[in-house]
Amino acid sequence: MNKSYWNTIKSLARELRKNQTESEQILWKRLRNRKFYGVKFFRQHPLVYHQHGRDYFFIADFYSAEKKLVIEVDGRIHDQQKNYDEQRDLIISEKGLKVLRLQNKEIANIDLTLQKIKHSFNSPPPLSKIREGCPPKEGGVS
Repeated sequence: MNKSYWNTIKSLARELRKNQTESEQILWKRLRNRKFYGVKFFRQHPLVYHQHGRDYFFIADFYSAEKKLVIEVDGRIHDQQKNYDEQRDLIISEKGLKVLRLQNKEIANIDLTLQKIKHSFNSPPPLSKIREGCPPKEGGVS
């Protein structure tokens, strides 16, 4: 991957960190600085993958390398992009990562949300499935 492309990805992730949703802000307050069981989380973290001779990327809402966990906080737009999200989750799981999808409204019950996250620490990543179709939109931006 060339440096210019990587700098573009980092810049986009930086912008997303500045413009988090209210639900993402609430969850980040509980996850940041290893506050949650000592686990390191990153917010708006780029995940890059190579397919068909090209680099693509997603930006995960929250990511823990230690737990191999991606957390996505889904708003209303995700109702219209279920297929895209499923393809994205499949690609992420093929990297050996677990994906936990939470609805914005779930974050209001932060204790239950944190229980779901803790439970996901011990669950194995899903088995890889055969992916159909083409990769997501250029760049795979969420």
